[in-house]
Amino acid sequence: MSETVWSHYLVAAGSPQARGRTSVRLLGGFEFRHDGHRVQLGASAERLVALLALRGAPVGRARVAAVLWPDASATRAAANLRSVLWRMPPGTDARVVSTREQLSLADDVTVDLHAADDLALRVLDGDVAPVDADNLGVAVRQLLFHDLLPEHTEDAWLLEERERFRQLRLHALETLCRMLSARGLGGLAIEVGLAALHADPYRESAHRALIDVHLAEGNRREAARQFEECRRLLHDELGISPSDVLTQLIHQTCLSMDDRLFRSLAEYS
Repeated sequence: MSETVWSHYLVAAGSPQARGRTSVRLLGGFEFRHDGHRVQLGASAERLVALLALRGAPVGRARVAAVLWPDASATRAAANLRSVLWRMPPGTDARVVSTREQLSLADDVTVDLHAADDLALRVLDGDVAPVDADNLGVAVRQLLFHDLLPEHTEDAWLLEERERFRQLRLHALETLCRMLSARGLGGLAIEVGLAALHADPYRESAHRALIDVHLAEGNRREAARQFEECRRLLHDELGISPSDVLTQLIHQTCLSMDDRLFRSLAEYS
């Protein structure tokens, strides 16, 4: 596996040398690990570390305080920030680099979001070197199957970044689904496509990616079932129909089969 941000993250996370390392998980939920162990942070410290991990660069102390305590006065917010820094668990306080003007995470702290961004962008650029399915599967499951801090629903400062990453990973999952299918990795391709649908069940392009995998494997019945699921969801929840392009694809490839499902598709046409 070539040394990229995402491959380095996986190697570091699974290494016996994890002792002495610090990592922050933001995908699927928050986790702070130091010296090989999970560290429980208070709610305010968790939000501070998450904010610094998201930014990936030094942030002004006044800006951090204003973002984390938007309803407090500048003086009160600054005092809250000092209190959080002072209460960081022993041994972890050095992982937050604090100067008079700025805050950041130490340079050697690994963040799963940064690795996920790297993997997603490489997928979209077609720059994922052929690796064995197990390694690629581990990478995708860890980095592209989960939303950004889904339990932090009331933090306004997360909304834009969460939506940015959601759109990025959905496009990457659809692209990777087709890429894996072309490499003959149909099982993993279907798993990846289903992950995209789990993130957005009403996304026609995700349904189309799965349909293409089924057709590539000669499974027209599965392709038709996936289309029917897409049609039902769009009709029942949104009151719309699949695009003409997708509908015509299914009619051209599946309607010759003698099956009740396919006859129902013919009636839909």
